[in-house]
Amino acid sequence: MKYLVRDRIFGIGDDYWIEDEHGRHVFLVDGKALRLRETFELKDLQRRVLIVIRKKMLSLRDAMTIERDDRPLATVRRKRLSLLRHHYRVEMVDGTELDVSGKILDREFAVEYDGELLADISRRWLTLRDTYAVDVVREDADPPLLIAIAVCVIRLAER
Repeated sequence: MKYLVRDRIFGIGDDYWIEDEHGRHVFLVDGKALRLRETFELKDLQRRVLIVIRKKMLSLRDAMTIERDDRPLATVRRKRLSLLRHHYRVEMVDGTELDVSGKILDREFAVEYDGELLADISRRWLTLRDTYAVDVVREDADPPLLIAIAVCVIRLAER
């Protein structure tokens, strides 16, 4: 399933819908304005909070946290940097690690677990310039989590 995400997700107080590949509203992005740290909430159609992303504005170590039900779910950090590709590690609270690599700034990257593709993030399917697609490959994957991971790595790469 492909989800269409607007590129500049961390606008001041911006709210908008993430749509599926058929143009149906799936998740509401609720950007929280005027906080000491950047905050983004991903909500379902009934406006229940599914995922919260937080980034402290002033922090010593560049990382973003993903929360579910007011508890930490994952931390996203830069793994290493090469000339052509960025690498990030997603550390889940249960000890599981996901790898994110590719051309983050070009919106062409993948999220993998133990070498298996979970999601492919790309602009190549779209004509809308300020939008990218999060293509969730595995049916048993968690779309809100994978969308949140994509948002985090893009934000961290842009800093």
